[in-house]
Amino acid sequence: MYKFIKVGMADLQSSQHPCIITTLGLGSCVGIALYDPTRKVAGLAHVMLPSSQQARNNTNIAKFADTAIVKLIDDMVALGAVRTKLIAKLAGGAQMFSFNDTSDILKIGARNVAASKEVLKTLRIPIIAEDTGGNHGRTIEIHSEDGKLLIKTIGHGIKEI
Repeated sequence: MYKFIKVGMADLQSSQHPCIITTLGLGSCVGIALYDPTRKVAGLAHVMLPSSQQARNNTNIAKFADTAIVKLIDDMVALGAVRTKLIAKLAGGAQMFSFNDTSDILKIGARNVAASKEVLKTLRIPIIAEDTGGNHGRTIEIHSEDGKLLIKTIGHGIKEI
């Protein structure tokens, strides 16, 4: 019997097989799915902002790419995952609104994706697939059986990466 685990905005969860971990409404937020295929441990973070260093209120570590990924890895290792076996998949990081201003400060989706990639690179976790950017929201779910990430998008159907 699969455990269905919901991840809220600025939240993260991990679990051993059998589970499906899901998060709804990724717009400019990024869903970072980590998976250990040898131990079948899955984890998912729904990050809102790139860096805890640039925020005044940074007490929720799940809110930021730089701190959420580290915490998610620690939680997964505590469940038996092997850090060197972890792989990553990313989804989200959309530009949900158009702005006349070309300033990067408003391109939060792209900044979230870039920050997530940088943290994963620093931690030597390979990104094996991604569905990022665009201007549409996504709902995602990671399956502990095989690490597949289902991406559901209104008007774009369901995709598996």
